[in-house]
Amino acid sequence: MKLLIKNGTLIDPVCGLGGIMDILIEDGTITVIGNDLDDRQAQVVDATGLHVCAGLIDMHVHLRDPGLTYKEDILTGSAAAAKGGFTAIACMPNTKPVADSPEIMEYILNKAKENCGVRVLPIGALSMGQKGGEITDAKALKEAGAVAISDDGVPVQNANLMRDALLRAHRNKLTVLSHCEDDDMVRGRSVNEGRVSRQLGLPGRPGIAEELMVMRDAMLAEETRTAVHICHVSTANSVNIIRQFKRKGVRITCETCPQYFTLTHEEILRQGTMAKVNPPLRATKDKLGILAGLKDGTIDCIVTDHAPHSAEEKAKPLTEAPAGMVGLETSLGLALTYLYHTGELSLNDIIQKMTINPAKILGLRSGTLALGAVADLTIFDLNERWTVDPDQFASKARNTPFAGMELQGRVKYTIVGGKVIYQD
Repeated sequence: MKLLIKNGTLIDPVCGLGGIMDILIEDGTITVIGNDLDDRQAQVVDATGLHVCAGLIDMHVHLRDPGLTYKEDILTGSAAAAKGGFTAIACMPNTKPVADSPEIMEYILNKAKENCGVRVLPIGALSMGQKGGEITDAKALKEAGAVAISDDGVPVQNANLMRDALLRAHRNKLTVLSHCEDDDMVRGRSVNEGRVSRQLGLPGRPGIAEELMVMRDAMLAEETRTAVHICHVSTANSVNIIRQFKRKGVRITCETCPQYFTLTHEEILRQGTMAKVNPPLRATKDKLGILAGLKDGTIDCIVTDHAPHSAEEKAKPLTEAPAGMVGLETSLGLALTYLYHTGELSLNDIIQKMTINPAKILGLRSGTLALGAVADLTIFDLNERWTVDPDQFASKARNTPFAGMELQGRVKYTIVGGKVIYQD
């Protein structure tokens, strides 16, 4: 099978590709890049006026499958990913049952074969049942298909257990993804500690609860020489800590999400539970710190932390509703609108944080348009304006604080293995 992409503006931070060119794909592989290519046997995609990059990779997604499929499942989550331009998504293990065994890895991978074509990459739990007591078998999880291990959603409180898990992960060449929060400081608290929490008369989640754990895991990464990836960084001080350890050569990487460089905790006053996420939206100084980390390269990846919930759950009072928002279908539009079109980041930098950087962290052989590379591509209109309408989402869930917002930049095609799996 052949696919010919014509007249697209290529962008590849790895190869330095740029300009208007054609791409010929044969049997799922990029075989020719040039001008005025022609192949009468190939399906043609006219990318005139559009940008073409390696397929977007989201390394932090909650698919809720198995066990919580009333919120989302592998098929609907994959459809949402394709609509958002993602060719690969890594799914967190906080399912029911927890993804802590080869059997659950097998279930996820088998069900993913039925989806629209998006590559689903399971992340295995760090501890059995995510209970923080017994470490999982990292070797068995990797052999079953896990691309990393994490107890995301249930931060690892025991430093000794975390250290042991890092040592095992290091032996098995797996990255550990760490959700950094001190549970005693945040349990039962819904919003960021600050002016908004005081106005609402609620106990707040202090930024120091995240920063203490970031420092702990950075120190453990240095001591064990294990690759540690800090999930959904939300405070300026967390960025500063990671920056310092990176300068020392420690194997530490991190990510943030669009909500942390677009919104602040003030959004809670306007949207209530729709703006309740974990970690919480922070103050303006933290938003500026996140932007600084994105600009200087301290923050490696932009992810969604796609966290679908039912309308009934999100309709509960602020203190009872679950934290989280969906993000697969808005991520690229938000990044382009708030980072590129504002002049904060170059297009090259944005694409790097959404393609090759997550690929490297997870050990994937993707993220580039190089000759011979797997033909996973995203084609988007850099300037098209559109309004976020949750009723049009492919996801089962509608919980987004960006409903009704006008964004600039829209996915037009998603291609996996040389096959068009989404077209706008």
